[in-house]
Amino acid sequence: MHLCKRIFCGFGLLALLASASASAADDVLKRSFCVFDPVGANGPLFNVMKSIRPTAMGWGVDLDLRAYTDEKIAAEDFKAGQCDSVLLTGTRAREFNEFTGSIEALGALTSESQMRMLLRTLAQPNAASLLRRDNYEIVGILPAGSIYLFIRDRKNDAVDKLQGKKIATLDYDNAAVTMVRHVGASVVGANSANFAGKFNNGSVDMAYAPAVAYTPLELYKGVEPDGGIYSYKLGQMTFQIINRSDRFPDGYGDKSRAHAFSRVDDAYELIRTAEAEIPAAVWMHPTDVQVKEYDRMLRDVRLSLKDAGTYDARALKLMRAIRCKDEPTRAECALAAE
Repeated sequence: MHLCKRIFCGFGLLALLASASASAADDVLKRSFCVFDPVGANGPLFNVMKSIRPTAMGWGVDLDLRAYTDEKIAAEDFKAGQCDSVLLTGTRAREFNEFTGSIEALGALTSESQMRMLLRTLAQPNAASLLRRDNYEIVGILPAGSIYLFIRDRKNDAVDKLQGKKIATLDYDNAAVTMVRHVGASVVGANSANFAGKFNNGSVDMAYAPAVAYTPLELYKGVEPDGGIYSYKLGQMTFQIINRSDRFPDGYGDKSRAHAFSRVDDAYELIRTAEAEIPAAVWMHPTDVQVKEYDRMLRDVRLSLKDAGTYDARALKLMRAIRCKDEPTRAECALAAE
């Protein structure tokens, strides 16, 4: 419940605004919105959206909110046309738009400032073509924070020490599976509902998650007494709002994306608060040598996933440009472009 409040409720208002701000019209537009809430219709995200429904009616949109406790089913129902709009994690959104689905690419964005640069770029009207594929349109991208490696034993703090270790891995995420296998670790299939339990009870040696998961999912139980959180940023988690574009007025996407970007400060306030709540002693800080080792490893994985068609080459090129603008001394900036 607390995780929902921290992650989902923090972005629930944004999702509703982005999905309901249709242009003024004489007739009320009746539109369905698939809401992924792990608690269901009584969950905090669903209730936040339900409480704002009267306001949405004032915007000329009558939302039929539908709660889903399984993100996979929400995505499938959206794909089948049973919902007009859906809120999904960036990983799940990849099947609807490879470009925005590549934002969470391993090591592609390494800081808040870089994510802000990307979101500012994609909020511009001239970027709209990148956010449409067939009848699907990304109408809002919301940051959820950096993804870190949670470790039960601090000794496993380098790439070469990951070999043979069991890592809770989202088995529907080809990128994550590829990374785990690339370092010689063992994939232990998991999902958003059970990865924390596997980590906390010792079924796996490691798991990856944003900082907002630490307290509500009690990940400190897996970290204590000998583990920690490796402060290297593996990627950036996002939530993405996707519409069936033929169900919304012309120009809706541009307005929705601009509004979502205007609330980025609110999102990062939640993220920073969550990271600050984690005791300083829990964080494990890599050496410069280890950072370079992880950078090289993630770059190799990114390029292999680009070649395999998992990541969009245009997205990787844009994010490389952002990384090198933000940190021009990075070793990769002297190499050929991705």
